[in-house]
Amino acid sequence: MGKQEDFVLRALEERDVRFVRLWFTDVLGYLKSVAIAPAELENAFSEGIGFDGSAIEGFARVTEADMLARPDPSTFQILPWRGETPATARMFCDIAMPDGSPSYADPRYVLKRTLQSAAEKGFTFYTHPEVEFYLFKGKPKSGDEPVPVDRSGYFDHTAQSMGSDFRREAISMLEAMGISVEFSHHEGGPGQQEIDLRYADALSTADNVMTFRTVVREVALSQGVWASFMPKPFTTHPGSGMHTHVSLFEGDRNAFFEAGAEYQLSKTARSFIAGILRHAAEITCVTNQWVNSYKRLIGGGEAPSYICWGHNNRSAMVRVPMYKPNKGQSTRIELRTVDAACNPYLAFAVMLAAGMKGIEEAYDLPREAEDDVWSLTDRERKALGLEQLPKSLHDAIAIAERSELLAETLGEHVYEFFLRNKHAEWEEYRGQVSAFERDRMLPVL
Repeated sequence: MGKQEDFVLRALEERDVRFVRLWFTDVLGYLKSVAIAPAELENAFSEGIGFDGSAIEGFARVTEADMLARPDPSTFQILPWRGETPATARMFCDIAMPDGSPSYADPRYVLKRTLQSAAEKGFTFYTHPEVEFYLFKGKPKSGDEPVPVDRSGYFDHTAQSMGSDFRREAISMLEAMGISVEFSHHEGGPGQQEIDLRYADALSTADNVMTFRTVVREVALSQGVWASFMPKPFTTHPGSGMHTHVSLFEGDRNAFFEAGAEYQLSKTARSFIAGILRHAAEITCVTNQWVNSYKRLIGGGEAPSYICWGHNNRSAMVRVPMYKPNKGQSTRIELRTVDAACNPYLAFAVMLAAGMKGIEEAYDLPREAEDDVWSLTDRERKALGLEQLPKSLHDAIAIAERSELLAETLGEHVYEFFLRNKHAEWEEYRGQVSAFERDRMLPVL
């Protein structure tokens, strides 16, 4: 037993914890949970908790069903919505095979493996997500358009606003679980909210995103409303993204910062951006994994549609925020394509892999986009050499199937299962008759 395990075992007694929830994530990004009694935790630390992996999406075939969930003591937190006493705690788990080796199907391991590869080159990867979501009046019924909790807009302050009360309670719960929040505000769509998590290493951030979604849903249910991270729930209102700020550090030094360079971006930062851009179409299937994701990407608004970068240009896929001359540590880039509904472990892994490929191969950074990319004509974009992101999940799958980077980063098992599942989702979607078709065609055909 190490110090962290000892701390957790003592905390169980001191906080009167009666249930410990072990959390992990399947390949698609759905949170899984099993509750154990505190008396079983010491054994869980040393040996893991066995479960049937074949019953989890993408984990194992029936012939290799036995798997182990091994709790990570550094992720121990009390669940604030379960009440003070008796308390319920949670820990994230690493998934292992019966022989103790890491499971090739565990998204958390995919990210840890990619982070280790970067660490071997001296880099630590930090991320800071801005998570958007909608609040609706009750759970939407099948076939009905959801009803937002308000009609407010970007940064609106409304007296006795349900959104403000919601954000205050959600942030209080997040901070009670050790998750720091930087900003929160009403977003552009009616009922749309944004809460920004503070910078952390990518593994901690991915755990925090999974916790964030759970907290938001729990608070919503307690207030009689419904929270959704669906990328594009409305045709005429903005979609929900997860703009993600990223940077690499070498020890305590920001590897993206170079004093005196253009926008204070080092060669490392420029090559990292170039890697993201060159492999953008390949990784979109992971950062935007749902059939609905592409309604957001082609819908304009704050969502990028073209592969480009720009300084403080919100129409660009990769934005370099306005730099602060005296704060080199804050130099970073922002990837604006990522969905609020992605699997954060896989999304962060492929973002890092693409950027590291740019550094390793010394990719040259193309010219920045200085114009509002959305306002340009197709001819103007073509003249500037701007390529479009995949227009549909079908297009994204076709590109991902040819991607060596994606196959290498995800590993054979996750790569094959993920694409097989996305194929099935697309086939099911394209066979559906939509309200648009009925409304347009029934009156005239």
